[in-house]
Amino acid sequence: MSDNYSAAAKGSNTFSILGIVFGAVAVLFLPIIFGPVGIVMGAIGMSKKERLGVVGLVVSIVGTILGFILGALVFASSLSN
Repeated sequence: MSDNYSAAAKGSNTFSILGIVFGAVAVLFLPIIFGPVGIVMGAIGMSKKERLGVVGLVVSIVGTILGFILGALVFASSLSN
């Protein structure tokens, strides 16, 4: 039974997928909260040697940066009107 459990756990990409999701959400909603959560999830995925660990980390970092840029642009355009 432990062989089945270890095989299922080894193929899991849970933390990496959470990192991707939080990174994508950070583009539009609260990048100061969702971005770091996604980065942490991606880093945990990498430390667990998940297949999508690097993707989760990169998407989270890029999503956080884009979220801050988009927020700054929206804020600046609301001030100019």
